[in-house]
Amino acid sequence: MATDAPPPSKEQHRLPSPEEFSEVQQSAEFGELRRSFRSFAFPLTIAFVAWYLLYVLLSNYAGGFMGTELFGNINVAFVFGLAQFVTTFLIAWWYSRHAAAKLDPKAEAIKSRMEGGA
Repeated sequence: MATDAPPPSKEQHRLPSPEEFSEVQQSAEFGELRRSFRSFAFPLTIAFVAWYLLYVLLSNYAGGFMGTELFGNINVAFVFGLAQFVTTFLIAWWYSRHAAAKLDPKAEAIKSRMEGGA
C-alpha cells in the first residue's frame, strides 16, 4: 500500500526531561507563542459562534425575514446558510496562513532546542 507520508527519520532525537518541559512552559518564548495563538483563535471562535447563533436564532424567530426571496427561489436563509460554509473555509484558510507565518516558526525553534538541535 503506497502512502504519501515521508519515510521515518533516521536521526535520533533526545527526549527532554519533565523538568525541561516545565522550564520551557514557563519561558517567555513559550508564553509569546501561546499568546499569539490565543489572540488569534479566541476572538475568531467567539465571532464565529456568535455568527452561527445569529443564524439559528433568525431561523427560529425571524421566519418572515429568513424566507424573504432575494432572486428566484433563493431566500435569505439559503444565502446565510451558504455564508456559514464560506465563513468556515475562510477562517480555516486564514488560520493556516497565521500559523505558518507566526506560530510554526516559534514552535519549531522551541522544538529544535528541546530536542538538542540548537
